[in-house]
Amino acid sequence: MNKRAEVYNNDVLAGVLEKTEQGEYVFTYEDDYLNNPKATAISLTLPKTTQVHRSPVLFPFFFGLLSEGVNKQTQCRLLKIDEKDHFRLLLKTAHTDTIGAITIKERSS
Repeated sequence: MNKRAEVYNNDVLAGVLEKTEQGEYVFTYEDDYLNNPKATAISLTLPKTTQVHRSPVLFPFFFGLLSEGVNKQTQCRLLKIDEKDHFRLLLKTAHTDTIGAITIKERSS
C-alpha cells in the first residue's frame, strides 16, 4: 500500500506526495492549485505543472524539511522511527512548526 501525504502551501492544499510500494516517490499538484493563477510552485525543483514528478529518493526539497543531527536522532528515538525512514519522519514532524510556508499532513489512502 502506498504511503501518502498532503502538501500544503500556506495552509492551501498544493499537492500529494506518495511513496509507492516499489519505493519510488511521486509528487502531483492538485488541480485546484494548478488552476489558481496566484498559487506558486512549492519549489524551483518541483515546478507547477500537470506533469507527475518522480524520484527514486525523497525529493531534496522535502528532505530539506527534516531535522538533522542530534535533533533528528531525538525525534526518531521519541517517535520510534528508523533514522533511514525519511518519509515516515517527514509525515510525523513536518505538519507543524516548519521553516517556511510548506507543511505536510499524513493522508489516509
